[in-house]
Amino acid sequence: MTHLYPTPKGDTTIRLATPEDAALLLELRLEALTVHPEAFAADVDQTAADGVEAWVKLITDYAMSHSGTISIACSDTELIGMAGIIRGHWPKTRHFGTLWGVYVRPTWRGYHIAEAILDEMIKWASEYEIKVVYLGVTVSEQSAIHCYSRCGFTEYGIEPKVIFYNGNYVDQVLMVKFL
Repeated sequence: MTHLYPTPKGDTTIRLATPEDAALLLELRLEALTVHPEAFAADVDQTAADGVEAWVKLITDYAMSHSGTISIACSDTELIGMAGIIRGHWPKTRHFGTLWGVYVRPTWRGYHIAEAILDEMIKWASEYEIKVVYLGVTVSEQSAIHCYSRCGFTEYGIEPKVIFYNGNYVDQVLMVKFL
């Protein structure tokens, strides 16, 4: 699944990640965790310590088990956006997936790249018979909430104090899309 997505800055490629993308994915993830630490549960120091090998393993494990995938957006050789999805682990929960790690570099925002990445995630989910996709987004991230709404997600609740960062608790808006 690879397709070109046109933007005013030039065409971008939207595709599923491969193990060869691991180093660039780690770099992008560390940027996301540094720029928006309150928006992600993952820790920048632990993610850095886990290194490239953890991303190679994650991508490989996802591909072998069909338990998830990572979609990326590239402009030439620059990785500019990403999102992951993981499906329920147990037989009774394999019908749902959870989006994680959605991030687009600030200089590429406003071109609907996140929507193109999410579209790729939804196509993957449909292919693997996932019927429901969930996500959580920091309540203060109104542009992200609007993006998810444009992609067909609806709010179903608030999860209070899901993240603790810099002495503050952060709530998340819980959203769902039925496929």
